[in-house]
Amino acid sequence: MRFAPEITSRGARSRRSAAGFTLAEVMAAMVFMAIVIPVALEGLSIATRAGEVAARKSDASLVAERILNESLVTTNWTQTVQSGTLRQGIQDFRWTLRNDPWTGDRDQTMIRLLTVDVAFAAQGKDYSVRLSTLANTPSMTTQTNSAP
Repeated sequence: MRFAPEITSRGARSRRSAAGFTLAEVMAAMVFMAIVIPVALEGLSIATRAGEVAARKSDASLVAERILNESLVTTNWTQTVQSGTLRQGIQDFRWTLRNDPWTGDRDQTMIRLLTVDVAFAAQGKDYSVRLSTLANTPSMTTQTNSAP
């Protein structure tokens, strides 16, 4: 038993091969792109800002650590408030060093709480980093009596 080959008209074959997108499909794709592209760009903007803020916070932490270490070594922290500007890389950082009594000290005269606030700007917004440590008052040293 033989089957006859399927006969198709030449016009039906050419219509299938020349088929394209309809106007509705093209419009739907354009609407989809109009929604997705701004969202993607906003996501890139947020990621860029987060990266820049993270890098500057890292630099600001280094500045705060440097200010605290230098102040502790030189005992330059006896004033109540100090401030200044320090350059780290290509960025200027504004810092303020505060010297407050530590609430855990009964007399609140021996141990001081040193706090450095470092402020910086990233993409038009202000940010800050705060670093604190405890320090023993240099003029209030305790003496021990040795037994003979």
